[in-house]
Amino acid sequence: MSQRTITPPESQAPPQSGAGSPLGNGLKQRHLSMIGLGGVIGAGLFVGSGAGIAAAGPSIVIAYAVSGLLVMFVMRMLGEMSAANPASGSFSVHAERAIGPWAGFTAGWMFWTLLCVGVAIEAIGAAHIMTGWFPGTPAWMWVLLFMLVFTGSNLAAVSHFGEFEFWFAALKIGAITLFLGLGILAVLGLLPGTASPGSANLLHDGGFLPNGTEGLLVGLLASVVAYGGLETVTIAAAESDDPVKGVATAVKTTMWRIAVVYIGSMLVIVTLLPWNDPAVTEAGPYAATLDHLGIPHAGQVMNVVILIALLSAMNANIYGASRMAYSLVSRGQGPKALAKVGGGVPRRAVLLSSGFGFVTVLLSFWYPDTLFAWLLNMVGGVILVVWGFIAVSQFLLRRRLERESPRKLVVKMWGFPYLTWVALAAVAGVLLLMALDQDTRVQVVFTGGLTAVLATAGYVMQRRRPE
Repeated sequence: MSQRTITPPESQAPPQSGAGSPLGNGLKQRHLSMIGLGGVIGAGLFVGSGAGIAAAGPSIVIAYAVSGLLVMFVMRMLGEMSAANPASGSFSVHAERAIGPWAGFTAGWMFWTLLCVGVAIEAIGAAHIMTGWFPGTPAWMWVLLFMLVFTGSNLAAVSHFGEFEFWFAALKIGAITLFLGLGILAVLGLLPGTASPGSANLLHDGGFLPNGTEGLLVGLLASVVAYGGLETVTIAAAESDDPVKGVATAVKTTMWRIAVVYIGSMLVIVTLLPWNDPAVTEAGPYAATLDHLGIPHAGQVMNVVILIALLSAMNANIYGASRMAYSLVSRGQGPKALAKVGGGVPRRAVLLSSGFGFVTVLLSFWYPDTLFAWLLNMVGGVILVVWGFIAVSQFLLRRRLERESPRKLVVKMWGFPYLTWVALAAVAGVLLLMALDQDTRVQVVFTGGLTAVLATAGYVMQRRRPE
């Protein structure tokens, strides 16, 4: 197959206006840094981590450390490829260049589906908070309002998206930093009105592993899902003034900071609170900790933070989905009508992505136990499949870059190829654990079905392309 079919113009040059792609380049380094830092600090951390703590107990710290290490490997590999060839399709473009068009098609549309379903879940969560504050108001009204606001922000110049995410992320990071500061003072016994708990909550009530390795594995699965979202920074970097420098800096500075936030938070929570405290799952681990420290109106404070996290994720997911869809159609892997760009923004792709998210919300109202449940299960393991594509692509492209363009290796994967193999084995291991666990097995089956359907469609499309 010719070079023209495998390597699209987007993957040969930074996608700037007039340089291989009509997309804008209005994102600045400060935007990228905040998108990277704030992209994964969402409701999954503030609320969803409670289920992981309830299953793993204090060993949730180990679960987040192990999954955090895997994410650092994945982001380092993705950063290496994205710095060498910035593209709004990110790993989809890399998979196409490394493996073939069918792989780019599969990874790209899987991720697009994941982000669109994510938009719906976040909109539903945000509407639930608003109906709690304003009883009697219909949830659909809030969903529609949020959809209109963030569809509008994504239809405008990309700099508007960057500003939204910058301030959303700044508020989330400020909240988590304040939480960590108060928590550390309480752990040390320096917060007025509190005494240091020492290691009591870590070692009592069943010990560090109260539910054994089985509980640890459940916590590991919960933590892996919570880390999803960092990939958006490599998509956004393609629309910055200096894509190569932008993605290199964002990847290098983001990974360890995210690890500190996640692992540090879990350590503070399980040190200050008994892991089996009902409030950890009922109110959420962060709200329960603030209540324990005597912070007034802790529940409402966390509701504000969670609402900001949800709205930020909605905004970022519409952006990421629209850019992924645009990248796919610009490479001939989707409806050509979506390739139209106005003012540096793929507006039809934005409308499709937000529209799919809104339809998914309607399915949650109309068919909650069938179509909506199927969608949730289909995207349950998508992030792991995407990470698998990233690892395979990096392994193949690294060899090619070392031979053909070594100067493009601005960011390098550590310990190549050994740590690449470790990451790939870890991804396969987590999928195996999901298949063995009764609660997550159905997600593996549905995600596997989605992967097979898209891979088959991508392969048929690839075979029909002219050589």
